[in-house]
Amino acid sequence: MSKLGRRKFLLYGSTGLAATVFLKGCAGGSDTPSTSTDDSSPASASGGDTIKVGILHSLSGTMAISETTVVDAEMLAIEEINAAGGVLGKQIEPVKEDGASDWPTFAEKATKLIDKDQVVTVFGCWTSASRKAVLPVFESKQHMLWYPVQYEGQECSQNIFYTGAAPNQQIEPAVDWLLENKGKDFFLVGSDYVFPRTANTIIKEQLKAKGGNTVGEDYLPLGNTEVTPIITKIKQALPNGGVIFNSLNGDSNVAFFKQMQGAGLTADKYPVMSVSIAEEEVRQIGTEYLKGHYAAWNYFQTVESPENEKFVKAFKAKFGEDRVTNDPMESAYIMVHLWAKAVEAAGTTELEAVRKAAIGQEFNAPQGPVKMFPNHHISQTVRIGQVRDDGLFDIVSATDGPVDPIPWNQYVPETKGYACDWTDPSKGGKYKI
Repeated sequence: MSKLGRRKFLLYGSTGLAATVFLKGCAGGSDTPSTSTDDSSPASASGGDTIKVGILHSLSGTMAISETTVVDAEMLAIEEINAAGGVLGKQIEPVKEDGASDWPTFAEKATKLIDKDQVVTVFGCWTSASRKAVLPVFESKQHMLWYPVQYEGQECSQNIFYTGAAPNQQIEPAVDWLLENKGKDFFLVGSDYVFPRTANTIIKEQLKAKGGNTVGEDYLPLGNTEVTPIITKIKQALPNGGVIFNSLNGDSNVAFFKQMQGAGLTADKYPVMSVSIAEEEVRQIGTEYLKGHYAAWNYFQTVESPENEKFVKAFKAKFGEDRVTNDPMESAYIMVHLWAKAVEAAGTTELEAVRKAAIGQEFNAPQGPVKMFPNHHISQTVRIGQVRDDGLFDIVSATDGPVDPIPWNQYVPETKGYACDWTDPSKGGKYKI
């Protein structure tokens, strides 16, 4: 197995706005009734018989299929912790709210969870758009959000703990692997919003630095399925084959992979590397269209470890043998356990004490060991997977251990040389190294 490099790569300043169940998307949606059942006081939130936590994801709308699976993973973790005696001798009581695939609704529901339900922390969001929408709420109220999805970096909030990959733990290693194994000519395909455009800007700089070539770049409006013009451009730019780096989101992916195959652009000559497609999305698109293509993540269901065997077995036992696990779900599962360990270490649910105690917490996760860093991100193993016949991924490459998280972009001049350290008040969210 080849080993991925550990160069520090970060995406600059993106906020996801894509439009379906496939990662960085967020379309408009109507508000839905709360699933919480009572109005709590601060005492009942942390000082009564239970400890209340918020779960804030899209239970309706375009993101529901992806985000409900993340809720399932969070509920599994809560069930495990409660079965082992809870936290501080108390049972965790989840209060669910529906962000409804609409980022202003996320902000409204975050406010409700904090002010009305008075939860001690919130596990939530998927898209960067929803995270950016709730960030001012958590910062103004000095509250705490745990965020489980890989994202674009260029953020380091005292009020957020990030358990998805920073870009140096996903995208740059994917580019390195492609250069080493699949060729130097890249066509960049993305949805037309900040995350893919910024990602591709960084990828282009990386390719220039490493002798690769960007032969084309094109975007589709969010939710657009008219992919024929992009297929035509790929054939013109790469008549003899080449690499496609894919940051399309939502329904565009369905149309893209189907038309790629229909045009004869098969994985052997036109390998596609995606950063928004995991096991659940493969099922939605169709294995027959994705077989042989690649994705970069920190976790796949096929990771071989006792911890992952236990995780997959427990998840399927609770939610059904036909269900699959994936990277965002594993990140969500991790964050609940890390939060519980921090509370136990702090001996209280008081926010500032838990914030301090969270740094340095370690967990033997399904992907392998992880650790929370002073920048509120975790170390992660980087893996490249190839879609196989059953819709799962063969892991074709992996780092030999966890990669340290680097939130601030070391390619972009404005943030090169900057870091984040919440253990030192003189440094905080952004300081010059």
